[in-house]
Amino acid sequence: MTNQIDQQAVNVIKGLIMDATRRANSGHPGGAMSSADYLYILYKDFLKFDPEDDQWFDRDRFVLSAGHESMLLYSLLCMSGFLTLDDLKNFRQWGSKTPGHPEHHMTRGVEATTGPLGQGFGMGVGMAVAESFLRSKLGADICDHFTYVLASDGDLQEPIALGSAALA
Repeated sequence: MTNQIDQQAVNVIKGLIMDATRRANSGHPGGAMSSADYLYILYKDFLKFDPEDDQWFDRDRFVLSAGHESMLLYSLLCMSGFLTLDDLKNFRQWGSKTPGHPEHHMTRGVEATTGPLGQGFGMGVGMAVAESFLRSKLGADICDHFTYVLASDGDLQEPIALGSAALA
């Protein structure tokens, strides 16, 4: 970590993950907690987004292909202004904004619905190919966003991920 405040923020994220999965009596805290440090840095220092306009054309896209680590994404979305603490308290509850796996049209800031392993990886490749095409047509001054994907080892063992990687 770059400083003490960053480490405290990561510790808060890990605490939110533990609290929400315990409260729901369901979820996958291990992978989410192990990915917290570098995903925090990605959100803090690299991703370009606007919580006031989650459909901004030139925002960066982040896809959590390892959808079972959803509580990590929700914690970061809360810290970034997309969700509230009350949303996190309702993790994995019927009708909440924080279901067990990320759902694009249910939660602001979620770029892709993921669940089946490898699905998010394939969607991320598709988004990256599309942005490359748009950049070639519109120019980098108009289209300069990027797509980032967090994929697990299980994601990368699925045929959909292997086929998508062949396109990338």
